[in-house]
Amino acid sequence: MESVQAIKQRFGIIGNDVKLNRALEKAIQVAPTDISVLVTGESGVGKEAIPKIVHSLSHRKHGKFIAVNCGAIPEGTIDSELFGHEKGAFTGATQTRSGYFEEANGGTIFLDEVGELPLTTQVRLLRVLENGEFIKVGSSKVQKTDVRIVAATNVKMFDAIDKGNFREDLYYRLSTVEIHLPPLRDRADDIHLLFRKFASDFAQKYKMPTIRLDDNAVQLLLKYRWSGNIRQLRNIAEQISVLEQERHINAETLRSYLPDASSNLPAVVGGKKSESDFSNEREILYKILFDMRGDINDLKKLTMELMQNGNSEKVQEENQSLIDKIYGDPEEDAAYDNEDISDAYEYVQLPSHTEQAHAPARIPTSAEDKYHFAEEIEEEETLSLQDKELELIKKALERNSGKRKAAAAELGISERTLYRKIKQYDL
Repeated sequence: MESVQAIKQRFGIIGNDVKLNRALEKAIQVAPTDISVLVTGESGVGKEAIPKIVHSLSHRKHGKFIAVNCGAIPEGTIDSELFGHEKGAFTGATQTRSGYFEEANGGTIFLDEVGELPLTTQVRLLRVLENGEFIKVGSSKVQKTDVRIVAATNVKMFDAIDKGNFREDLYYRLSTVEIHLPPLRDRADDIHLLFRKFASDFAQKYKMPTIRLDDNAVQLLLKYRWSGNIRQLRNIAEQISVLEQERHINAETLRSYLPDASSNLPAVVGGKKSESDFSNEREILYKILFDMRGDINDLKKLTMELMQNGNSEKVQEENQSLIDKIYGDPEEDAAYDNEDISDAYEYVQLPSHTEQAHAPARIPTSAEDKYHFAEEIEEEETLSLQDKELELIKKALERNSGKRKAAAAELGISERTLYRKIKQYDL
């Protein structure tokens, strides 16, 4: 069995990363068998090297090695490409054609971007993996083939399975042994080594002196994210080799070749915030409920006062704050546009229920009896809704740096309503 170092020299693999070495060890160990292999990793990490290693170290090394990019073949013709077709099977099929699985009989077939296969083709591939049988397009004759399948993908397979884009049974057939290649950003010690190798190769190819990086440029090289991995690093090295007259490259020159070099700080990738930014539908439901609940409870309280006390002026005087809350306070509305509450939301206090808890009990009147049950339910549930309302308002204000207009838009209420709630909770 060949060593990892010998394999690196034979296939031109650069790097000493532990994860890379482990991937190569697995490829060497699995090569003498006929086990199906699935190579995973981001685009540009060099997944195509693993199938070549597996084939060259297997007993099939004298057979054919065919690489197929499944993502580059149109869905309508991929079955014909893989399994062949009979003459007249479809328009343009003027003669019988052998597919890749028939041509690779006795050898190895590398299915690159296997995650892009259509579901109908996945069913056919599953049959090949199970018993080595396939049927040409337009034929009814079952044919046998003896091939070793090595597949590769940059798709997150479990996500594709959950979405129904990839068959779970096919995944487990393909991934009898899974070999993962790490992204370049996780191989920090190999980045400069690879760059120097690429720079030397291009200097020889274009017959010019080799470019060299100063210390600051090397640090920039190591800190960059390299979303395109080794392929992107190679392209950058080639661009600089061809375009730069000065062969000593500083950080400023290197930065001009790195796309978005100034925005490579750690960040959440691929998570778009929704306009409301609520974590789930339950919070949206709570927001609607506490708005409706608050208005209903205020109206119930005011109605109860009117039923108990026929003097409307007295009721208005004693419940002026409640009426202002429901119908608006002209003075408050006038002051509303001029007040700045951008920092006030940092200190929050819940409304105290102590007075209600220690208030002396009263014998309810006949009018009160009709609403007594509803009032008890309201007392039990309102606290949780108040807490939720308060929490959502706080979060909205914090996310929008205290700006009422943006926070109100996020909560789905008017700016004036938000202002009143801020005053209500003393935020």
